[in-house]
Amino acid sequence: MKRITVSLLLFLFLVTCSQSDIRHNQDLEDTTYSIVEDKNESVIRLSSLTTFDWEKAFLFSPYSPQEMIEEQLDVDFKDPSDLDMRDDIYLLVFLNKGKVVQYAEIERQDADFSIEGNLTPSNDGINIERY
Repeated sequence: MKRITVSLLLFLFLVTCSQSDIRHNQDLEDTTYSIVEDKNESVIRLSSLTTFDWEKAFLFSPYSPQEMIEEQLDVDFKDPSDLDMRDDIYLLVFLNKGKVVQYAEIERQDADFSIEGNLTPSNDGINIERY
C-alpha cells in the first residue's frame, strides 16, 4: 500500500511539473480583445502579437471536449479553462518542439473565430466573424 501511495504521489508531481512550464498569456488575451473590439479589423495576426517561439497553434471552439483537445495536440495537456463546459471563449494553444508552451482564452465578444488550415508563424490568421 505504501508503494502505491508513493508511486501515485510521484506521478502527480510529474504531471504537475510538466504543466507548470505552460504560460497563460493574458497579454495576448487583452490584445485580441482590443482587435475584436475594433469593428474595422477582420483578422487576428498571431505573429505580430507573439514574442515567444512557436511552431504550431490550435484554436479550439466552445464546448470542445478534453479528449479532442489532447488528440489534436498529440500531447498530454489538461485544459485549464474547462472549455468543454463553456460557450464564452475559444482556447488558443501554442506548441513549440512538440510541447505546449502557452495558451490564451479568447473571449467571443459577439463574434466567432475560424482558421484556414493549420496555424503556423507563416499562416497565422484567425478570422473574426461578427454576428
